[in-house]
Amino acid sequence: MTIAVESAEIARRARAATAQLRQLSRDQKDAVLLTAAALLRDSGSTLAEANEKDLATASQMGLNDAAIDRLILNEARIEGMASALEEVAALPDPVGQITRGWRRPNGLDVQKVRIPLGVILIIYESRPNVTSDAASLCLKSGNAVILRGGREAFHSNIAIGEILRSACRKHAVPEDAIQVVPNTERNSIYELLQLEELIDLVIPRGGEGLIRAVSEKSRIPVLKHYKGVCHVYVDRAADLDRAERIVVNAKAQRPGVCNAMETLLVDAAIAETALPRLIDALRAAGVTLKGDERALAIDA
Repeated sequence: MTIAVESAEIARRARAATAQLRQLSRDQKDAVLLTAAALLRDSGSTLAEANEKDLATASQMGLNDAAIDRLILNEARIEGMASALEEVAALPDPVGQITRGWRRPNGLDVQKVRIPLGVILIIYESRPNVTSDAASLCLKSGNAVILRGGREAFHSNIAIGEILRSACRKHAVPEDAIQVVPNTERNSIYELLQLEELIDLVIPRGGEGLIRAVSEKSRIPVLKHYKGVCHVYVDRAADLDRAERIVVNAKAQRPGVCNAMETLLVDAAIAETALPRLIDALRAAGVTLKGDERALAIDA
């Protein structure tokens, strides 16, 4: 089977799954997510075996320590994936929510109602947990998803995807609602990006080069960003105990990921009291800080 044929078949199966997906109740979707969480916790050895293959590949590719860290699936990260699935299950069902309503002068009632988009293609790099995170959000919102991760995480992504598909099967939900592209060929991305009649939206998640390449080659609408530069802003009304925990977590929990905090902004009204406290907390977590003249004067 050629890459073009395989890509089209994946997209057709995803499209076929949408008919049932959009009819699922919240209880059905949540049952799949909770089962998937339990299966992840029970599949540590399977995931570890797959992850070892990826780590060996990463070493051969000469990836740096930060990149390799993003690939690691240890017990804590598997638990994090499982917990994230449970958190998504606890969210309200967005499908059918009425976001706005009004009555026309002629008496006609008009409503804006949230409905599934259909088939979403998500292209991402490195972190295997994105596989479960993205799939869970798509399932919860009634969308089928095609997942194309980086080749450095291929075996881990396939293993996670199969666990999620198994959870679907246990609850008579189409397993093709969740598909991980079963190859690492770059051409498979380009083939999928041409299937505008089968795929409704593309979401690339990764570096600027990936985002631009996808945007330039896609015939499908792309939801995109280019640069991270993640900011955290502490307002004058903020609870400083909570703000301190959020700021340290945003930077120090996993500094190598693309959504780690890069810029901290503090309301000038509380800067004299809040900034020294936040600086001390970040330094205690091993963070090196750079500031403008005003921030440096406060830290002096």
